[in-house]
Amino acid sequence: MTGLGALVRRNTKLYFKDKGMFFASLITPIILLVLYGTFLSNVYDETFRSALKAAGATVSDKLIGGCVGGELVSSLLAVSCVTVAFCSNLLMVQDKITGARRDLTIAPLKNSTLALSYYLSTLLSTLLICFIAAGVCLGYLACVGWYLTAGDVALLLLDIVLLVLFGTALSSCVNFGLSTNGQASAVGTIVSAGYGFVCGAYMPISQFSEGLQKVISFLPGTYGTSLLRNHALRGVFEEMGAQGFPSEVVEAIKDSVDCNLYFFGEKVELSHMYIILVSFIAAAVALYVILNVLFGKKQK
Repeated sequence: MTGLGALVRRNTKLYFKDKGMFFASLITPIILLVLYGTFLSNVYDETFRSALKAAGATVSDKLIGGCVGGELVSSLLAVSCVTVAFCSNLLMVQDKITGARRDLTIAPLKNSTLALSYYLSTLLSTLLICFIAAGVCLGYLACVGWYLTAGDVALLLLDIVLLVLFGTALSSCVNFGLSTNGQASAVGTIVSAGYGFVCGAYMPISQFSEGLQKVISFLPGTYGTSLLRNHALRGVFEEMGAQGFPSEVVEAIKDSVDCNLYFFGEKVELSHMYIILVSFIAAAVALYVILNVLFGKKQK
């Protein structure tokens, strides 16, 4: 374990020393926060006001702010947990390019130990950045409309941990086969540009066509986004109920922002979302282990 601890410290230090990798990881939450705060917040605000006006309901600016803010925050964190993991995990590729991985394997070091060190260092680095982003997001919610309880915040942090585990496992499997800067850049671009759409962060899945909704319902990231949505907006919906909103209106809003997800017409419960996400994390980690075992045998 001493060797593993030394490798994790080495990988983490190299990540934070590499300003290019570090700022590439930070740029996603920063850009998203700026874009959401300046552009999408107005769009979401108008959408909610129009929907509530059509339902004949009148609400305070604070409640609207809490609703819009909860959706924006959950979107930002859902994307950041995965895209930052891909950036943090680039050290695995850099070590191949520079020959550092070959030098490390010359020493009496198991390939499994090296693989685990990449996973753990990526996990730690990504968690640090995402928790910082979460702190900024909670500060934003305190300004626009705070309806969270201590339990909601704890569940939000749990969701972040699970999504970071998911992003780290996914990036480990994908980055394992990369060996050039061009490949790493291409994968990073695809993930940064596309993941937010397929997980329902940039646009609610309820706005997609029925066929696309069914396809996306098979993707685990969708359920991670919905978990964040539910915990970021639970207090807002509770306040709506306390103010006399009809339950049908509240459920319609939940449907529109993907708090309620449906798998071929059947509503997916929160407990099932956790099971789906944890199951995929376990499967992705198992795949990463298998890839390293096969690679180790091939080297021998």
